[in-house]
Amino acid sequence: MRRWVSWLDHQIAVLYPGCFAVVMATGIISNVSWIEQYRFVSDALLLVAVIAFPTLIIFTALRVVGHFAALWQDLISPRSVFSFFTVVAASDVLGVAVNLRGLATVALLLWLFALTTWTMLIYFSFGVLTFLNSAHGANVVHGGWLIAIVGTESLVVLGAAVAPTLGEAAPSVFVLLHLLWGVGLGLYGIFIALFAYRIFFFDVEPDDVTPLLWVVMGAAAISTNAGSTLILTESGIPFLLSMRPFIDGVTLLMWGWATWWIPLLLLFGFWKHIIRKAPVAYTPMLWSLVFPLGMYGLASLRLSLASEFTPLRTVAEAMVWIALAAWAITAASFVIASWHSFARHEAVPQPPPLRH
Repeated sequence: MRRWVSWLDHQIAVLYPGCFAVVMATGIISNVSWIEQYRFVSDALLLVAVIAFPTLIIFTALRVVGHFAALWQDLISPRSVFSFFTVVAASDVLGVAVNLRGLATVALLLWLFALTTWTMLIYFSFGVLTFLNSAHGANVVHGGWLIAIVGTESLVVLGAAVAPTLGEAAPSVFVLLHLLWGVGLGLYGIFIALFAYRIFFFDVEPDDVTPLLWVVMGAAAISTNAGSTLILTESGIPFLLSMRPFIDGVTLLMWGWATWWIPLLLLFGFWKHIIRKAPVAYTPMLWSLVFPLGMYGLASLRLSLASEFTPLRTVAEAMVWIALAAWAITAASFVIASWHSFARHEAVPQPPPLRH
């Protein structure tokens, strides 16, 4: 027991800032499975997400209490601070899942929690990036910055589901959701220009190619999902309805952009692991690869409904199983890696008892 407690305390101390990506990945596959009528798969994955989310909340709270210095270093690091936006996206993905099952009040509470967390993080994170970054600090090729965009767009998706229940506040929320969608697109445009310049015109090393790069595709996919959600949701506000043609066009373009990235990201992985022979090993960042796969499937499904273009439904159905396979492999790797970590861990020696 002493060894187990010591190991768990060590895991909390070094807890990955983007650990909530496991909830994002699990929840998004659950959501698309529910819509595709694979209810048993959806419920099983939701159970995992429902257990993981409060567990990670507790672990984060314990890290605040027992290992605040380590947490603070992650918060003021330009390379890791954006990973905390996984809390926002995980809350929204889980909120969509419970809203699909009729728990509108719980979904609203999760959305409010996500919005509050996003508000606290958004300027803090970009302040860290502006004032604490250096020439050798956060590398633009590190796709973790895009998690801020994923968190922003996730607020749109869940917000559109809960807004109709807010009575007189609903119109204001709908305006906010359209603004957040635009903010996410603006941030994506800034990042992707810098990212493309970096990878196409400077040397790229195997260590630069991490699973977080898949967030480049995932951020475009969730922007598609958010745009499709706005199209499918009736706001009743003439000004917002006049934006519908713009949203239609941009949403389709974002889906095409997300699709374009998939072969290139596979090529990056082939170059790293086959050409450069980098070993494949479990890392918590792998959940940030699983999430974009599930999100791409859901984005394709929502776009097929918004555009009434049924062939996209086939893409969505195929991506459900691809994402589920990736989730299963990553989950198995997590269990094996955790067991090996525990087996190698030695308990902190305790002082001998006092003799009277």
